[in-house]
Amino acid sequence: MRDVSSIPRTIKTGRDVLLFRLNKEHIMVVSCDSAGGIGPKPLDRVKVDGYTVGKFTARVALMETLSVGANPLCLMNTLAVEPRPTGIQIIKGIRGEIRYARLNSQIAMRESTEKNVLVRQTGVGVTVIGTATPRSLKIKRCRSSDNVFAVGLPHVGNEVLLGEKLGRIADTRDVRKLLNLDFVHEIIPVGSQGILREAQTIAEDSNLRFILRRGLAFDVRKSAGPATVVLCACHHSYLKQLSRFIEKPVNLIGKFG
Repeated sequence: MRDVSSIPRTIKTGRDVLLFRLNKEHIMVVSCDSAGGIGPKPLDRVKVDGYTVGKFTARVALMETLSVGANPLCLMNTLAVEPRPTGIQIIKGIRGEIRYARLNSQIAMRESTEKNVLVRQTGVGVTVIGTATPRSLKIKRCRSSDNVFAVGLPHVGNEVLLGEKLGRIADTRDVRKLLNLDFVHEIIPVGSQGILREAQTIAEDSNLRFILRRGLAFDVRKSAGPATVVLCACHHSYLKQLSRFIEKPVNLIGKFG
């Protein structure tokens, strides 16, 4: 009979990650992201090169893992494209993002491509596996006195490249900077569900209620595409310090109640 005590226990969260408590000191974190119809192929709706697709798809999965306080250990990419030329371009983009995030010394990588049929539309999947400790894990730590700030502005589709060029979108380095700020209690990347939903997610994880600030100049329900916004929770008195460390737009979007 199997010893059920040896089965990893799931840690519940509303975030887009899976958390498994392996033992008293180790937690496994699994995140993923996908992209379809975005790339250089004839049937792609958003036309960009393979490098860009790989970069942004990897960025989302890495940000999800990093934001909960985990160290990424391996990255698996499943590419629904031929190995050359598209596959190799996407892989270069993934590796480029790993280097940009300054994680190249610690992440192992494996990939799979389509070698049997002709593909006319790009499809990419990326899975990241990392580990955290109970002490490093940044979930369910929001406080009732916290405010929620958005780093970056929501961009999606063809807007993303211009937003990156203008310094308006969040990225992996921003997440790593936020992780180093002791006054930041939680961080969560924003994707297709929009800013409001992700703010509600971290509130619910901490048994709090999110109260949206009125009169914001951007749509809190708009998709933020490949995690172009990161939310962080901290006391309102730290806004100046937050803005000093982060070079992207920083906006107060609400508080907890």
